[in-house]
Amino acid sequence: MDFSVLNEALASKSFDKIADICDNLMLQVAAEGVPFQDEWPFAIHLLGHIYIDDINSARFLWKSIPPTIRESQPELVAAWKIGQKLWTRDYAGVYEAIRGFDWTQETQVLVASFSELYTKRMFELLLSAYSTISIQGAAQFLGMSEEDATNYVLQQGWTVDPASQMLTVTKQAIVREQKLDPGKLQRLTEYVFHLEH
Repeated sequence: MDFSVLNEALASKSFDKIADICDNLMLQVAAEGVPFQDEWPFAIHLLGHIYIDDINSARFLWKSIPPTIRESQPELVAAWKIGQKLWTRDYAGVYEAIRGFDWTQETQVLVASFSELYTKRMFELLLSAYSTISIQGAAQFLGMSEEDATNYVLQQGWTVDPASQMLTVTKQAIVREQKLDPGKLQRLTEYVFHLEH
């Protein structure tokens, strides 16, 4: 079985393409009637769906994997544990699942990249959902110690009240350039003038 396209995506760290590559390869070999399940990189395939936040596809992939393969591949079970935590929105549990397994060399980079991406997603969630949050709460969402979480959010411009152990969220101002095209403005003026007269 030719996994060169998948290996290239892993080598170039194009992790957002892994799920599609694996899905297409799986369809291709299944259509040819080639038995593939024993040598299929299910853990990488599952992590590819998790990476792009497609938990439904990850769940259906997990259900389609024969139980004998699930039981024989501990890394696959560990990858699904991440998926389960995401499914139940156990934010701190996602980090525990990531740290709770000794990943192989080929999946280690993918899992580390997902962990960074997930931390950014959680930060964006905090940014949009909270105006103040406890240091402990932020640490849980970000999967860090309280000290590391405090330093992380301070670098993002948040403020901390040491007395109450609360963080004040500072939302980044969204800068939008409004491009005013004189030609469009002229046409709009002519249109409105035409309607009025």
